[in-house]
Amino acid sequence: MLDGGFSTLGSRPAATAASARPALPLDPTKEEPLAKSQDRYRQTEEGSALLANSAAVEPGRALALADFAPPSLGAGDRLIRFAYSLGLPVSAIHPFRKRAKTQLTATVTNPLPGDAAAGKALRAGHFLVHGFKSPIADTAFSGPRLPPAFERMVHGFRWLRDLESGGQRSQCTQVAERITSTWLDANPKPNPTPAWDIGNVGHRLLNWLVHAPLVLSGQDRSVRNRVLHAVDETARWLDRHVGKAEDQLAEIAGWSALVAAGLILADGKARRLFGEAGLVRALGELVSDDGGVLSRSPLCQIEAIELLVSLRACYESVRAEPLPQIGTMLNLLVPPLLALLHGDGGLGNWQGAGAVDADRIETLIKITGVRARPLRDARQWGYQRATAGKAVLQFDAGPPPVARHARDGCASTLAFEFSHGHDRIFVNCGGAAFAGGLIPLRLEQGLRGTGAHSTLTIDEFNSTAVLINGRLGSGVSEVEVDRRTLSAESSGPNSSGSGATRIEASHNGYVGRYGLVHRRILILRDDGSELRGEDLLVPAGRKGKRGTIGVVLRFHLGPHIELAASSDGKGMTLALSDGSLWQFRSGRDAITIEESLWADGQGRPIGTRQLVISAKVPRSGESFSWLLKKMR
Repeated sequence: MLDGGFSTLGSRPAATAASARPALPLDPTKEEPLAKSQDRYRQTEEGSALLANSAAVEPGRALALADFAPPSLGAGDRLIRFAYSLGLPVSAIHPFRKRAKTQLTATVTNPLPGDAAAGKALRAGHFLVHGFKSPIADTAFSGPRLPPAFERMVHGFRWLRDLESGGQRSQCTQVAERITSTWLDANPKPNPTPAWDIGNVGHRLLNWLVHAPLVLSGQDRSVRNRVLHAVDETARWLDRHVGKAEDQLAEIAGWSALVAAGLILADGKARRLFGEAGLVRALGELVSDDGGVLSRSPLCQIEAIELLVSLRACYESVRAEPLPQIGTMLNLLVPPLLALLHGDGGLGNWQGAGAVDADRIETLIKITGVRARPLRDARQWGYQRATAGKAVLQFDAGPPPVARHARDGCASTLAFEFSHGHDRIFVNCGGAAFAGGLIPLRLEQGLRGTGAHSTLTIDEFNSTAVLINGRLGSGVSEVEVDRRTLSAESSGPNSSGSGATRIEASHNGYVGRYGLVHRRILILRDDGSELRGEDLLVPAGRKGKRGTIGVVLRFHLGPHIELAASSDGKGMTLALSDGSLWQFRSGRDAITIEESLWADGQGRPIGTRQLVISAKVPRSGESFSWLLKKMR
């Protein structure tokens, strides 16, 4: 039997105070009187909580970004930069200087390891993308669209990093030259295809420069000259079109490639000055105040970090001091990424991502040189993190990304993930960004829907409309968040003496269709042994609507969890791989088990299950309380 509970009562913004309702305390065997539960715990004032507990809630970080203005230059360099920005060629800026032959002036040491398995697959004649092998000979290097993951791999030449890790350079050079020549044959000049999306062009040029030894070290001089010509022409094309990027991250890729070309190609000073000014401006618009990219995607967060790390290596190759804004941005990008890591060190499944492996994340963070703690309260990026003992709670308490920033946008508002140690208990399906590999492309939109996340849906409608091409439509536009600590008050010998973290959030995604606000309250005990939740549907107006609606709460389970149902149908025992037993309990409705899937770090769909609570409730509103507790 549970020893007490946590009261959800407390101050909150005036807009939501009138409709607040207390969470119902639950016992794995029976319900405990609400008054008794409320008497056992009190909520401290915010100031005293911060003084009493050094690990109390961090306020939202109002980070003052470094001055993201063009680098300070002398009059001569400013004139060169201005002239180049107008489109004047180097020959016009320096009319008395002989035009240098296209050549690379330095060799870059690649800082980012690739996937050795994918590199060996390339040597065997296959692209390996998210676990799916596709013969290189059958790949369409131009023409119709490929699945997004293949487009980024093929047209962005991201496979060069994998190939470099797949064997000795002598074993890989011919493969790199053969694939590059095939791509150039299929794309002899710029064309309106995905191959010439700014993001793909930026990655392609940057990868050509960073991995030049692979594509320029062969015995065939004609191939070498052809690739050098392609590098020069691509940089010239990007000079004129980088401002037309499809999104902010694609623009960062374009500017990074231009700066790298200015550093490494002969006679590149004007391009470097031009590129640095554009890059600094774009970096200032890349992230929210707390360092999360505007797409809210951890995969995009990783991509931004990788771009800046590769560009920093280009500076080091010519013994030049990197822009200070690169270090500033890396310091901003790392803490939000760490916030989405579970106890196993892997990534949570958010905004289309899968559970990217701990080794990859750890290696990337080590390469950045940034030492930081996870950002717990990312109000702008929208993710809340709470840790207690071995438990990690991740909560999506922000609106989905706006259409112009979304890549694999998901209707995941108020979804959560929960892990204990190395076991993920409640997860989201994830994997939409990996669709086209082992995850079928036809599942992509479904994996982005609200039902693929551990949250509540009404009549199986998404809280935000899920459109094609990774975009989102209307739906959630406002999210209110209230985070605070709860302090346990000693009340007899049975008191656990443990406090808790309480996070409450609400969204308006169902107001337009149903006139209801979805509010979720999560309370995590400080020892990590108990997670309480309550989902409320609160009328947005003064008068509730008539009729009934179908409500479904989904709790997608991590892999390798064994289940056993209770006799009354309202409880479920969960056996984890570490041998521990947990009990999940519904406060009012029976629990059913349905099939689900979970995307791992390699983009593989792992079959799993989900706990489902379904009910028909009045349109005037209702509440659903539930409890997850570790059994002793």
